[in-house]
Amino acid sequence: MNNTMKYKGYIGSVEFSENDCIFFGKVQGISSLISYEGSNANELVADFHEAVDEYIALCQAENEVPELSYGGTVNVFLNADLESRISDYAVNRHISVDSFIVGAINEKLASV
Repeated sequence: MNNTMKYKGYIGSVEFSENDCIFFGKVQGISSLISYEGSNANELVADFHEAVDEYIALCQAENEVPELSYGGTVNVFLNADLESRISDYAVNRHISVDSFIVGAINEKLASV
């Protein structure tokens, strides 16, 4: 089962409330709160699409640039020892620290 859905570059969560007997979620990776709900999967997807479309339209009407889910920048704070070890590893293999980190993450996610 997939607990996310995608639309126009936005990623939305999928959750279920047993008490309310309703599916709900919110757009991930942005500071604006964009939520949606539905009594079944089709309604949830439709409301997600509508919520994203309304957010984009609102931003355009207010001459603002819509935030994007996961725009490609992640700040990670490492302790000095780990940062040094990563740097040594990357330098010895003639790659950038970014390339090492992306490779390590891809390797880990390949087994998921």
